[in-house]
Amino acid sequence: MSYGTLYLVPAPLGEGSLDTILPADVRGTANRIQHWVVENAKTARRFLKLYGPERVISELVMQDLNEHTKPAELAALLAPLLAGHDVGVISEAGCPGIADPGANLVRLAHARGIRVVPLVGPSSILLALMAAGASGQRFRFHGYLPVDAAPRSERLRELERDSARLDEAQLFIETPYRNDALIDALLQACRGTTMLTVARDLTTADELVISRPLTQWKTDARPDLKKRPAMFVLYAGK
Repeated sequence: MSYGTLYLVPAPLGEGSLDTILPADVRGTANRIQHWVVENAKTARRFLKLYGPERVISELVMQDLNEHTKPAELAALLAPLLAGHDVGVISEAGCPGIADPGANLVRLAHARGIRVVPLVGPSSILLALMAAGASGQRFRFHGYLPVDAAPRSERLRELERDSARLDEAQLFIETPYRNDALIDALLQACRGTTMLTVARDLTTADELVISRPLTQWKTDARPDLKKRPAMFVLYAGK
């Protein structure tokens, strides 16, 4: 028996119509998959209902893959694929395998000779980088920075030095209720000439991208970031 295909299915970054962010063939592929590996079942059901409103979501087979999944549990997630069924992977938001535990399953699928197909969809990391005006030739995504003030400031200074030395864009995120505190930390730790881009609510009706030197972040009105998903891009290069 031939193996099934592992499809990496993008999810919306926020509320709204899928028509402008996902091609019809991506939605068509997702609508025929019955077996799913998901980061959160409740969220996944809501996403998949948007993909195909006519679907009977209760008939889908879902298995969890998140930060609590142990490495020894990954092999069991491949069982439907080994039995010939296609499987879709969907994460909380954006593209599976990018800053997401789906990468572990993808690696194991390749080791077993299973075909892996990434589908087109929104990535907040790439969208923010595209809109930042920072270096698109060299960039790094760091996820979350330290929460405590002293190590966070030291980390920000380190990222700024690397950005200037390597002409490299530095991308990171924060828990939404701490967005303003992160900007305050940036203003204290980094030079005024360093560029900061904040990309908020990407692909939604409330999308906002602002890119300006930190000196202007000190004086200009700050956008509403309270409890809003945002991507930060720090750039001290050319």
